[in-house]
Amino acid sequence: MSETNPAATPDERPSGDAAFAGQVVVVTGGGAGIGRALAERFSAEGAAHVAILDRDAAAAGAVADSLGGSSYEVDVANEISLREALNDVIATHGKIDLCASNAGVQAVGGVETDDAAWQTAWNVNVMSLVYASRVLVPHFLKRGGGTILQTSSAGGLLTEIGSAAYSVTKSGVLSLCEWLSINYRRKGIDVSVLCPAGVQTDFLTHDDPAHSFLHTHAVTPAEVADAALAGLRAKQFLIVPEVHEPVREFFRFKGEDYDRWLHNFSRIAQRMERARAKAEKAAKTADGA
Repeated sequence: MSETNPAATPDERPSGDAAFAGQVVVVTGGGAGIGRALAERFSAEGAAHVAILDRDAAAAGAVADSLGGSSYEVDVANEISLREALNDVIATHGKIDLCASNAGVQAVGGVETDDAAWQTAWNVNVMSLVYASRVLVPHFLKRGGGTILQTSSAGGLLTEIGSAAYSVTKSGVLSLCEWLSINYRRKGIDVSVLCPAGVQTDFLTHDDPAHSFLHTHAVTPAEVADAALAGLRAKQFLIVPEVHEPVREFFRFKGEDYDRWLHNFSRIAQRMERARAKAEKAAKTADGA
């Protein structure tokens, strides 16, 4: 684990070397997509052990077997399940150096989305980090340092037009990461938040017109993982893949002129609504043919 000076300011702390070699790394949602790509990259960078946590036990086991790591069937929305897995990694390997909290869920729709979907999004996207932090923060403080990498989304920085629950919960996890960073960065805990836009996973569907523009610049999970490790080496809080750099620009614009930003995004939402109505009309016409 890289050494840090708890009293140092961010500019005074070492950068450019995250020293993944020899680290014990945990990846939640590691059975597929971005989580799997992260696990593979950490292993390739010399991590001593990579533990894969996923509710899909078979997927987690397959990734762990390919990397010589371990796997745990875990529902991150269940505090007991997540806590037991993290504590087992610590007991077995003596430590956790880095936790990539990647598990997440989508919930397409607006405020009409049912309560169960809202609650699931809240529990998985936000509370899972709360639960993990209850184990990791004391452990990291005792050891003198550690790293949390949280996968959020460009939807957390900006908004996800097609999903109110996803936007709210990913924004919530971004806020929680800010709080963790503010309170613990001077105590040796590094917090980074990964905010890609379109990624070629099951989350990005062709059926939802709101996702149509994301496909244009969608990146692979491996590319997201490369960006994540580069950002961790540089000790960046906000990590955005280079191809998604416009996300940073929109984020800056959001702070500079909030009303204009809202107005511009409302135009995008209007276009998406028209596209959805057109697709539904075409589908009805085809059914009636």
